[in-house]
Amino acid sequence: MSGRSASADTGAQALFALERPVEIEFLLVSSVHRYEGRPADGPLPIPAGELESREQIEVRAGLGIVGDRYFGRAAHRRAAVTVMAAESLDAVRAELGVEHPLSPAATRRNVLVRGVDVDALAGVAFSLDSGSGPVMFQGHRPANPCAWMNVTLAEGAHKALRRRGGVRCEAVTSGTLRLGPAVLRME
Repeated sequence: MSGRSASADTGAQALFALERPVEIEFLLVSSVHRYEGRPADGPLPIPAGELESREQIEVRAGLGIVGDRYFGRAAHRRAAVTVMAAESLDAVRAELGVEHPLSPAATRRNVLVRGVDVDALAGVAFSLDSGSGPVMFQGHRPANPCAWMNVTLAEGAHKALRRRGGVRCEAVTSGTLRLGPAVLRME
């Protein structure tokens, strides 16, 4: 016998389940809200010289993502950062029979990760660490999709993304997130 109790093994398994490797596949920072008005009119253009897709982003506690449209806005502090599972786009693509890859930028979510059920993080404190130290978030409410998804992703995407749209989060600590391998830890 190893001398470890069954309850110790169960506790170790529970602890392991709180931390998991993920891949940060996409990061978005947008200074403007591009989906205004009627979806049939199309989104507003990206401001000249702005790159929305980033290799890294700077997160500030209580404020959100530096340079993003919701940064420092009191009305959006609990929802300043949106996180979505890459698997959600895969599922929508398969469900709708879309042959081309769906653009993560079209979802307007700030952080797209692969390897975790992001929608289950509503109401959960978690951190992401892509190598520069953990950045803590508090998951709040679901990031429900809007009708724009039928225009920017594919016809039927609005409905297909229901319960898969990710979670709106509050930045609890400051730090940097980068594309690539990361660790997600549920606190």
